[in-house]
Amino acid sequence: MRADRVFAYGAALGFLGDLVAGDPRRGHPVAAFGRAAAALERRMWRDDRASGAVYAALCAGGAVAGAVLAERAVRSSPVLRAGLTAAATWSVLGGTSLAREARAVGAALEAGDLDAARARLPHLCGRDPQGLDEAGIARAVVESVAENTSDAVVGALVWGALGGVPGLVGFRAVNTLDAMVGHRSPRHLRFGWAAARLDDVAGYPGARLTAALAVLCGPSPRTALAVWRRDAAAHPSPNAGPVEAAFAGALRRRLGGPLSYAGRTEHRALLGPELPPPTPADIPRAIRLSRRVSALTLALCALTTTAFPLPRGAAS
Repeated sequence: MRADRVFAYGAALGFLGDLVAGDPRRGHPVAAFGRAAAALERRMWRDDRASGAVYAALCAGGAVAGAVLAERAVRSSPVLRAGLTAAATWSVLGGTSLAREARAVGAALEAGDLDAARARLPHLCGRDPQGLDEAGIARAVVESVAENTSDAVVGALVWGALGGVPGLVGFRAVNTLDAMVGHRSPRHLRFGWAAARLDDVAGYPGARLTAALAVLCGPSPRTALAVWRRDAAAHPSPNAGPVEAAFAGALRRRLGGPLSYAGRTEHRALLGPELPPPTPADIPRAIRLSRRVSALTLALCALTTTAFPLPRGAAS
């Protein structure tokens, strides 16, 4: 196996593994990292940013260091390097689980079972489901599919192309920390600040690529580009804004508006305010767009690393 094709082969195998098998029910490496990070958080928590910065550095740095050691252990064998890349890619991607949970909520809505849809929604996102009607749940699913296309697939592949296995693992570690402590709860408002800012930086390239590919391969390219350019900056997240705005325009469905997390209500700007709101029928459309964006990202990353391989030992 040629050294310049190691990442391409490994990432493709890992992507296929996620497509076929999804996340394992038990023993998932990301879940193991989350448990370790949660245990460390209980020991290190202080109500200040400095403690949170040290915590984020230890967790993310430890994950990257472990990936570097694993990569060095197999650097003499292209086949083993590709296998390690495949295993890491499969571990950090979440596209199939994302689609499965979105379909489950959509199926409940299509069946008219609002209670079942509300019960299933927390598997997909952290919003309070009890106050949501059918339209609110459909909107939550479409927005979650859009944002997690970047977080669970595109961002990881981009950092894998840039940094090999350490890039894959580091991105997933940072994204997981943000989900754990990066929100604005009273406990984590200061302690989670560093993790949230680190996630903003790590997610920046993947979010822009996700938005660009949603424009290119979506059913309404002009509308997607227009909504992205006009409305993305009004979103409170620098990375979710472009992604959700591009998906809103590509699907020609209005996103944004009020939402509730842990009893706290946020009033977000509308993305595509002139468009109709999403319905349950739009959930499969969002999933198909997500799949196309993910597949194109894999192809781009594979081609880029083949044409411009990283120095041996720096990445897979």
